Amino acid sequence: MNALLIDDERLARSELRRLLSEFSDITIVGEAPNAKVARELIAELRPDLLFLDVQMPGETGMKLLETLEPPIPHVIFTTAYDEFAVKAFELNALDYLLKPVDPSRLASAIERLREKSSLEETPAKTTRLEATDKVFVREGDHCWFVEVNKIRLMESEGNYTRLHFDEVKPQLFRSLNAMEARLDEKQFFRANRRQIINFAWIEKIEPWFSGGLLVELKGGEKIELSRRQAQEFREKMSL
Repeated sequence: MNALLIDDERLARSELRRLLSEFSDITIVGEAPNAKVARELIAELRPDLLFLDVQMPGETGMKLLETLEPPIPHVIFTTAYDEFAVKAFELNALDYLLKPVDPSRLASAIERLREKSSLEETPAKTTRLEATDKVFVREGDHCWFVEVNKIRLMESEGNYTRLHFDEVKPQLFRSLNAMEARLDEKQFFRANRRQIINFAWIEKIEPWFSGGLLVELKGGEKIELSRRQAQEFREKMSL
């Protein structure tokens, strides 16, 4: 598994490199002292794993992760500050290690990574949802049995997904990534790391900043696509 080290402290990167030398299945393919360089290396190297510092000059590690485009590498935060842990897990980080990194905690994080990677590599036994299939959604005392084709938008909220259909927006107790794995890619599109849209519910498409697109759904929601996602969107829509 290829890893990228992102930390503004050279000594911290060196120490982490030393600790990771104990794990034969982890290959360090690069280092970045800030988010700008990290973004370039992620695009170039396509690492499977990021060891990401939180506090860095300029853009923080949290901001970098929030703005990365799919596919997103696995992330293990390494930081001297513990107050960002909740936010890290909301961003689906694999683990949150405090500096100086404890070797046993690092080993636990790597083992968790191996388990998750093994599950991802195992062929899914569940079939993809068809447009007329229904999913059960419950929020509080309210329940819905909604057809997939009526869902116009899905939004990530940590390990849960907010569904938009009819006039309601209930929460489904499944992650956006788990939902994406079951969706028909001819019907749904991953607009960004937080949102999936239904092609059938697109009302209007407009040019947006830096070569991106602004997609408006029939329900009124407006979704921004970056230049990269906009290009993939055009290809799927044959624009």
